[in-house]
Amino acid sequence: MTGLASPKLRKAAPAAGSTPGTPQGPPPAAGRKADGPRRTALLPTTALVLGALYCLLPVAWVLVAATKADDELFSTFTFLPGSGLTDNIGELTGYRDGIYWRWMANSVLYAGLGGVLSTVVSAFAGYALAVYRFRGREAFFNIMLAGVLMPPVILAIPQYLLMAEADLTDTYASVLLPLVLSPYGVYLGRIYAEAAVPMELVEAGRVDGAGEWRIFLRIAVPMMSPGLVTIFLFQFVAIWNNFLLPFIMLGDDEKFPMTVGLFTLLKQGASQPALYTLVITGALLAIVPLIALFLLIQRFWSLDLLSGAVKS
Repeated sequence: MTGLASPKLRKAAPAAGSTPGTPQGPPPAAGRKADGPRRTALLPTTALVLGALYCLLPVAWVLVAATKADDELFSTFTFLPGSGLTDNIGELTGYRDGIYWRWMANSVLYAGLGGVLSTVVSAFAGYALAVYRFRGREAFFNIMLAGVLMPPVILAIPQYLLMAEADLTDTYASVLLPLVLSPYGVYLGRIYAEAAVPMELVEAGRVDGAGEWRIFLRIAVPMMSPGLVTIFLFQFVAIWNNFLLPFIMLGDDEKFPMTVGLFTLLKQGASQPALYTLVITGALLAIVPLIALFLLIQRFWSLDLLSGAVKS
């Protein structure tokens, strides 16, 4: 009985061509395990593609429709390019002695100056709310956040009445002044100041004898610059696309921004269908400054990403 090995201690001989000690049996289903994440990632990818198509198809339509002449706009396939882009730009330039470019200049003034002023106010307010401790700070900030939830259409009429009391309606100031204070810009300014400006650095500046203005301008502003660029971009785009406020405030078409000017052309297109091509061409040209602005400030976001990878 001692010469017989127990069944529990008996080991099977390794298969031919295999290394002794390696586990035998079918290989793990690697392909089946890899299919799970791929199928999971397919859903968000599909959603992103559909969202991109939803956003880009109108832009593609404007790009194609702007190349069509008057007789091609409604008689040819939607996405078939035409041959009248240069003629359309020439007609748009000659319309009412080039008033379109006056509207373009007004939009640059409103969006550029309004964006700069709003960014400055947001930087001051955001830094003060992040660095200083004073009574009522959180209450003030919460009231400011409530302004983010307020639809602009609700504020437009009260703003018009205030400007009318100050005899500022139908002026450039009537469009610029309501845009200077942006609740969302102040919110972003505070969040970015808290994240980018260490209190230790502020205290070190105070110990070295620097005043509060010098600390803000020489230390805080350079460290907050990527966030301030983001605030400026948001404000510029919001003011550039703003329609309701200038539509209510302004009566002189020489002061109209791009949005209101193209709207007046569109209304006239009901009786003069030839103006539809001018409206579409003007809408295409109105996109160019926004694209140029995005490309110009892209490097600031790249610097922000690099600075975020370094520990303070």
